[in-house]
Amino acid sequence: MAYTITVNGEQRTVDVEADTPLLWVLRDELDLKGTKFGCGESFCGACTVHLDGMPTRSCVTPISRVGTRQITTIEAVDGSEVGRRVKQAWLELDVMQCGYCQSGQVMAATALLQRNPRPTDQDIDEAMSGNLCRCATYIRIRAAIKQAAGLPTADTREV
Repeated sequence: MAYTITVNGEQRTVDVEADTPLLWVLRDELDLKGTKFGCGESFCGACTVHLDGMPTRSCVTPISRVGTRQITTIEAVDGSEVGRRVKQAWLELDVMQCGYCQSGQVMAATALLQRNPRPTDQDIDEAMSGNLCRCATYIRIRAAIKQAAGLPTADTREV
Protein backbone atom coordinates (compact mmCIF):
# COMPACT_ATOMS: atom_id res chain seq x y z
CA MET A 1 0.00 0.00 0.00
CA ALA A 2 1.21 3.53 -0.72
CA TYR A 3 1.71 5.95 2.18
CA THR A 4 2.61 9.60 1.82
CA ILE A 5 4.44 10.87 4.87
CA THR A 6 6.25 14.08 5.72
CA VAL A 7 9.85 13.44 6.74
CA ASN A 8 12.14 16.33 7.63
CA GLY A 9 9.77 18.75 5.94
CA GLU A 10 9.54 16.83 2.68
CA GLN A 11 6.61 14.72 1.48
CA ARG A 12 7.67 11.21 0.55
CA THR A 13 5.62 8.30 -0.77
CA VAL A 14 6.51 4.72 0.06
CA ASP A 15 4.88 1.47 -0.97
CA VAL A 16 5.03 -0.82 2.07
CA GLU A 17 2.80 -3.06 4.16
CA ALA A 18 0.66 -1.29 6.80
CA ASP A 19 2.50 -2.97 9.67
CA THR A 20 5.99 -2.00 8.46
CA PRO A 21 7.77 -0.21 11.32
CA LEU A 22 8.60 3.42 10.64
CA LEU A 23 12.23 2.59 11.43
CA TRP A 24 12.49 0.32 8.38
CA VAL A 25 10.65 2.81 6.18
CA LEU A 26 13.19 5.48 7.14
CA ARG A 27 16.26 3.26 6.81
CA ASP A 28 15.37 0.93 3.94
CA GLU A 29 12.90 2.88 1.83
CA LEU A 30 14.12 6.46 2.35
CA ASP A 31 17.83 5.76 2.98
CA LEU A 32 17.89 7.79 6.22
CA LYS A 33 20.42 5.70 8.15
CA GLY A 34 20.86 7.99 11.20
CA THR A 35 17.99 6.37 13.08
CA LYS A 36 19.35 3.13 14.53
CA PHE A 37 17.91 -0.29 15.25
CA GLY A 38 18.72 -1.30 18.81
CA CYS A 39 16.29 -3.75 20.37
CA GLY A 40 13.17 -3.76 18.19
CA GLU A 41 11.05 -3.74 21.36
CA SER A 42 10.94 -0.02 22.33
CA PHE A 43 13.28 -0.57 25.29
CA CYS A 44 16.55 1.11 24.26
CA GLY A 45 15.63 4.35 22.47
CA ALA A 46 18.18 4.06 19.65
CA CYS A 47 15.35 4.38 17.12
CA THR A 48 13.87 7.60 18.57
CA VAL A 49 12.47 10.11 16.09
CA HIS A 50 10.01 12.97 16.57
CA LEU A 51 6.37 12.73 15.51
CA ASP A 52 4.98 16.25 15.72
CA GLY A 53 7.83 17.07 18.10
CA MET A 54 7.23 14.17 20.49
CA PRO A 55 9.92 11.51 20.92
CA THR A 56 8.64 8.28 19.42
CA ARG A 57 10.14 4.80 19.10
CA SER A 58 10.15 4.15 15.38
CA CYS A 59 10.88 0.42 15.78
CA VAL A 60 7.35 -0.21 17.11
CA THR A 61 5.44 2.49 15.23
CA PRO A 62 3.75 1.01 12.16
CA ILE A 63 3.70 3.25 9.11
CA SER A 64 -0.10 3.03 9.10
CA ARG A 65 -0.19 5.00 12.39
CA VAL A 66 1.91 7.94 11.20
CA GLY A 67 -0.83 9.64 9.20
CA THR A 68 -0.25 13.35 8.61
CA ARG A 69 2.11 13.87 11.55
CA GLN A 70 5.46 15.49 10.87
CA ILE A 71 8.43 13.13 11.22
CA THR A 72 11.81 14.58 12.19
CA THR A 73 14.91 12.40 12.17
CA ILE A 74 18.45 13.01 13.40
CA GLU A 75 19.35 14.16 9.90
CA ALA A 76 17.20 17.27 10.35
CA VAL A 77 17.08 17.82 14.12
CA ASP A 78 19.43 20.78 13.78
CA GLY A 79 16.75 22.53 11.72
CA SER A 80 15.62 24.00 15.04
CA GLU A 81 17.64 26.25 17.34
CA VAL A 82 17.20 23.74 20.18
CA GLY A 83 18.44 20.87 18.02
CA ARG A 84 21.50 22.89 16.98
CA ARG A 85 22.32 23.68 20.63
CA VAL A 86 21.93 20.03 21.64
CA LYS A 87 24.19 18.77 18.85
CA GLN A 88 26.80 21.44 19.63
CA ALA A 89 26.80 20.56 23.33
CA TRP A 90 27.18 16.87 22.45
CA LEU A 91 30.30 17.69 20.44
CA GLU A 92 31.79 20.17 22.91
CA LEU A 93 31.43 17.76 25.85
CA ASP A 94 32.55 14.67 23.93
CA VAL A 95 29.40 12.81 24.93
CA MET A 96 29.84 9.99 22.44
CA GLN A 97 31.94 6.92 22.92
CA CYS A 98 30.76 4.19 20.56
CA GLY A 99 28.02 6.56 19.36
CA TYR A 100 25.44 3.91 18.50
CA CYS A 101 22.71 5.22 20.79
CA GLN A 102 23.48 8.88 20.30
CA SER A 103 20.98 9.73 17.56
CA GLY A 104 18.19 8.53 19.84
CA GLN A 105 19.73 10.37 22.80
CA VAL A 106 19.95 13.63 20.84
CA MET A 107 16.36 13.26 19.63
CA ALA A 108 15.08 12.65 23.18
CA ALA A 109 17.13 15.54 24.59
CA THR A 110 15.91 17.92 21.89
CA ALA A 111 12.29 16.97 22.53
CA LEU A 112 12.82 17.56 26.26
CA LEU A 113 14.28 21.03 25.75
CA GLN A 114 11.56 21.99 23.28
CA ARG A 115 8.95 21.16 25.95
CA ASN A 116 10.94 22.32 28.97
CA PRO A 117 13.74 24.80 28.23
CA ARG A 118 15.06 24.79 31.84
CA PRO A 119 14.87 21.18 33.06
CA THR A 120 15.92 19.99 36.49
CA ASP A 121 18.05 16.88 36.97
CA GLN A 122 14.84 14.99 37.72
CA ASP A 123 13.23 16.27 34.50
CA ILE A 124 16.29 15.14 32.54
CA ASP A 125 16.35 11.73 34.22
CA GLU A 126 12.65 11.18 33.50
CA ALA A 127 12.86 12.32 29.87
CA MET A 128 15.98 10.28 29.15
CA SER A 129 15.11 7.16 31.18
CA GLY A 130 14.04 5.18 28.13
CA ASN A 131 17.29 5.81 26.25
CA LEU A 132 20.02 3.32 27.09
CA CYS A 133 23.73 3.93 26.56
CA ARG A 134 25.95 0.85 26.50
CA CYS A 135 28.96 3.04 27.23
CA ALA A 136 27.25 4.66 30.24
CA THR A 137 27.88 8.27 29.24
CA TYR A 138 24.87 9.37 31.27
CA ILE A 139 26.77 12.03 33.24
CA ARG A 140 27.97 13.66 30.03
CA ILE A 141 24.51 13.36 28.48
CA ARG A 142 23.01 15.24 31.44
CA ALA A 143 25.77 17.87 31.26
CA ALA A 144 25.21 18.36 27.53
CA ILE A 145 21.48 18.82 28.04
CA LYS A 146 22.18 21.40 30.74
CA GLN A 147 24.70 23.18 28.52
CA ALA A 148 22.23 23.28 25.63
CA ALA A 149 19.67 24.76 28.05
CA GLY A 150 22.15 27.38 29.25
CA LEU A 151 22.27 25.87 32.74
CA PRO A 152 25.43 25.38 34.83
CA THR A 153 27.19 22.06 34.22
CA ALA A 154 29.86 20.13 36.07
CA ASP A 155 33.18 19.40 34.39
CA THR A 156 32.68 16.02 32.69
CA ARG A 157 35.97 15.63 30.82
CA GLU A 158 37.38 13.35 33.51
CA VAL A 159 34.29 11.11 33.60
